[in-house]
Order: sequence, then C-alpha cells, then structure tokens
Amino acid sequence: MSRVKTVHRCQECGAGAARWAGRCGGCGAWNSLLEELDVPAAGPKARPRGRLDPAVPLAEVVADASGARPTGLPELDRVLGGGLVPGSVTLLGGEPGIGKSTLLLQMLAAVAATGARGLLVSAEESAEQVRLRAERLGAALAGVWVVSETELTALGAAVDDVAPGLLAVDSIQTVFDAELDSAPGSVAQVRHCAHRLVRLAKERDLATVLVGHVTKEGALAGPRVLEHVVDTVLSFEGDRYHALRLLRAVKHRFGATGELGVFQMGEAGLTAVPDVAALFLADRRPGVPGSAVVPALDGRRPLLVEVQALVTAKQLAVPRRSAEGVDAGRLALIAAVLHERCGVRLAERDVYALAAGGVRVVEPAADLGLALAVASAHSGVALPPDMVACGEVGLGGELRRPAQLDRRLAEAGRLGFPRAIVPTSAPDPPTGMAVVRAATLAEAVATLGLAVGPPCTPP
Repeated sequence: MSRVKTVHRCQECGAGAARWAGRCGGCGAWNSLLEELDVPAAGPKARPRGRLDPAVPLAEVVADASGARPTGLPELDRVLGGGLVPGSVTLLGGEPGIGKSTLLLQMLAAVAATGARGLLVSAEESAEQVRLRAERLGAALAGVWVVSETELTALGAAVDDVAPGLLAVDSIQTVFDAELDSAPGSVAQVRHCAHRLVRLAKERDLATVLVGHVTKEGALAGPRVLEHVVDTVLSFEGDRYHALRLLRAVKHRFGATGELGVFQMGEAGLTAVPDVAALFLADRRPGVPGSAVVPALDGRRPLLVEVQALVTAKQLAVPRRSAEGVDAGRLALIAAVLHERCGVRLAERDVYALAAGGVRVVEPAADLGLALAVASAHSGVALPPDMVACGEVGLGGELRRPAQLDRRLAEAGRLGFPRAIVPTSAPDPPTGMAVVRAATLAEAVATLGLAVGPPCTPP
C-alpha cells in the first residue's frame, strides 16, 4: 500500500513546506502552516495545443462597453459601474454580521424582479433560515431559488437544473470538492473551488457573486490567488453599532474603483442613501464649541462630515489623544502643531476626537477641520455654523491644498454652506461661496478668534 504524502501549506499565501515551521518561508506569516494531504486535483490533463490563437491588432478588437446589466440596487450599480457583467465573478468580503447575506439576498430579489432567475447556494444556512430572512426583508420570493449545498459537483448540478442569470455562493470558504481530501476552508480547497467556479461562470456566461470571509485584520481570508482569479473584489464595511454601511470596489476589471456605495441597515434590510450629507449632518447642533464640518472625499464621492473634539484636564501623568473615526496619528500630530505653532496649550490636556455618524475620515484634507475643532473646544469659542474647513496641516504649521478641492467646495455650496476656510493656494470658489484664505494654521486660528495665547518660540 502506498503511503499518503502530506504537505504543510500556508493559510495566508498558499506556499507549501515539507515540514512544519513557525514562520512561512513564502510570506513571512507566523503560525500559518497547516498539514494537508497532498492530493492533486482530479480532472482532465492539459493537452498541448496544436495552434495558438493568432495575434490581432488591438484597434481591431471589438469591445462591448454596454455589457453590464443593472442589479436593481442603485448604490450597488454605482460601485459596479452600471451593474454585473454576464460571465463575471465578483468577490464580496466583509466582517461577520455586517450584512453580506442581506445584500446578497436583496440583490437576488432585485435581479429576479427583472424576469431572470437567481440561485443562492447557501452553504452556511439552511433553506428555512434563508426563507425567514427573505420574509423579514420583504424580498420577492418568486424567481429566487435556494439550495443548501456545499459540495462542488452538486452545486454544478443545481446550476444545470435552475439555469440562473445570477449565481450567489455564500460562502466560498465552505464549498469543497469531494475529490480533494483537504478540509473545507483550507487553502487547497478554496483555491481549487474558486478556479472551478470561475471556469463555470465563463463557460456559461453566468454572473457569479462569491462571499468571502475576512481575517481579524480585515483582509480577505484564504490564498491571495482568490482575489486574482475573480474580476471584481467588493469590500462591505461598517460599524455594527451604527446603521451606516459602505460598499467599495477594491478591484474592478470592468470599470473604475473610485465609486462609493452608501447603505443604511434597518428592519427592512439595506436601503440606499443617495444624499449622504443629510444622513451625517441630520443631528448636528450648530454653535457648539468643538464642532467643524469637513468636505471629505471618499473615492470620487464628496461627503460632508462633522468632526467633533473635546479637550479636558488630563487624568493621568501622560495626556491622552483618543481618536474614533479619525486617524490617531494625525490627531497627535495636529495637537503638537497647535501647541507649538499656535499657542493652544495642550500639554496638560486630554484630547478626544471623533467623526460623527460612524464614518471614517483618515485623509489629510481633514487636518484643518480637525485642528479647528480642537482649538474651538479648547477656547470654548464655536466655529461659524455655515462654514466648512478643508486643508492639510504640515509640521511647520503651514496649510497645504488638498486634492480636488473644487469638487469639495461645490458639494458644500450645494448643501447650504456659503463660507469655507482654505489654504491660500486654493482655487477660486464656486459661485455664491466666500472663502477665507490662510497660509498657516496659526493664521486660521487667529482669524476665527480661537487663539488663547501666543505661539511657542523655539529655543
């Protein structure tokens, strides 16, 4: 009897090793090698091709730019550049409980409403659980088919029986091929099943959506080849304590990756949020010290976000710099610049900052708004309620112009903010908007009456 050969394979990159080691030699990950049976995937052997496809001039290649078909969910179609392309494979990743299965079910119901069939391969839930969720969401049941199956061959048979226009697999980590002896979710199984499903989608011109698990760091679990073989990688983000959900395209072979889809989770599932500023600024209280409105830019979509700050006497020997929704490193940098360049004494103060509404604002363009919010909280003087602030702060206290400032100011003007404080190099504002230009952060703080002391002088 021949002895079964085993191999230790990295769960992060898929590299193999003859024996276990604490660190993967391929990607350097620690404690990621697991023992698997080294069984090659069954299937027909590749035959040498007698004649390759001839090369053709690129100008003569016919490209169909209108191949995308709308899904019926406007925010999803915005991110996908019009909809799902037949034969494409989309990987949807996100944290557990964020709403991936809900989005998948609403997508299938919307596609079924157009007359096409949708097939949900529910590898993690039973058909009864899916039915209960569909009734709770009010999703259309006609035209949506479901099969609780995890074996790859049976999955292909279900596709043959239903002949769907959209195939959704929830999730790829639970699908396995019985011809492989590796456990479901292993690198070998995920890689093999992903390749088989991609080939199935291309052969049948079938739009396919795969749900993928994520690691505790937020990256997609499994081998990196999983992201390479699919056409589109979508990231579904949000805070489970807030209703806001953000959908981004990390990779998209059929369009740009700069669009952002915004949803709100409710009792009836996910609803589109076409006017994001109304959601972020709905509960804002003008005239409160420590509040500033920042015209942020997420991809190509401008967002108006309220940044709040609170300055209190320190409770420990070392002052705290606590940030939620904003970059903690930028907050510490801004606090140091305010102390050294603007006379805002924060050495004996705790500083708390957050972006209201559950959104994250980590771009440098929010530096000026965050700095003015901290200075306002420290001085007790509120910022003008009809003014936005946008600019990057340097270590020397200088203000730098952020990217696409004209688009940010145009969105602020559209939403009823007639004034803005910006760097001196900012372009001309849109019609009806007045700007206050400042070369340094100290000048901006002094202009708004937020300074409480002279700037520190270097020794």
